[in-house]
Amino acid sequence: MAFTKEILAVLSIKLIHRTTLDLTDAIPASMVKKVQNIVSNTEGVMSIESVHMRRSGNEIFAEVTISLSGAASFEEAHKISSNVEKNITNSIANSKVTVHFEPTWKDAPLDSKVNNIASSVKGVEEVHNVNLSTSKEGIFISLHVMVDRNMSLEEAHKVSDEIERQIRSAVSNINHITVHLEPHLAIPKSVPVENLTVEEQITKIIKEYQTVKKIGRVITFQLQNVFKIDIDCSFDRNLSIEKVHDIVSEIEHKIRSQIKNAVVTIHPEPN
Repeated sequence: MAFTKEILAVLSIKLIHRTTLDLTDAIPASMVKKVQNIVSNTEGVMSIESVHMRRSGNEIFAEVTISLSGAASFEEAHKISSNVEKNITNSIANSKVTVHFEPTWKDAPLDSKVNNIASSVKGVEEVHNVNLSTSKEGIFISLHVMVDRNMSLEEAHKVSDEIERQIRSAVSNINHITVHLEPHLAIPKSVPVENLTVEEQITKIIKEYQTVKKIGRVITFQLQNVFKIDIDCSFDRNLSIEKVHDIVSEIEHKIRSQIKNAVVTIHPEPN
């Protein structure tokens, strides 16, 4: 179909008008740079992945994607994201901000990375006592993993293998990984009961170890015939991770050998 000169003229006017609107709605590069500076200077932001901005009438919309430490909790991540949003809206009038966050393990503690990897494996209920030591032969990793206490040995072994596989694929230069499997107990928050007799027995065992500088809280929970025991112990801050791990493992083993059906978790701290 042929276009008349009048139709072509109308089309040209519409195209020119559309182009003018696009240019008017564009966000100045200086404003984008300002947002980038605001985000990068917000505490907790590891890096900026992207900043997309547009204008609609008097309002400015910004969509920001940031990287946060993979070791940060969800609560911490939410707080950092909220601060990014608040800092932008306080600096740019009529701005509406959406913040997306992604985890990054750059510069994050390796033990936190290992904990996160292990915790994400199907069948894992809880991870604690992640210890690492490095030598010229590579990295040695030890961690305690809790699984359903009714899980079969074969199933638990598969969980352990999967943990090791995922850690090795994410962390280089690993020499050896030791996964200590333990039964997990879901403790109802409303029924913990301290057993003083057991607590006294535990304290007596720990006092045999002179490397333990201080015994903190000893909390025991009894569910049916099972004892869940959580202990805080302080060690000389100059001890190596490997040494502390060996002592902790020995104490846990000794408590389990003297207290039937005990599930023991020791939380080591520097003195």
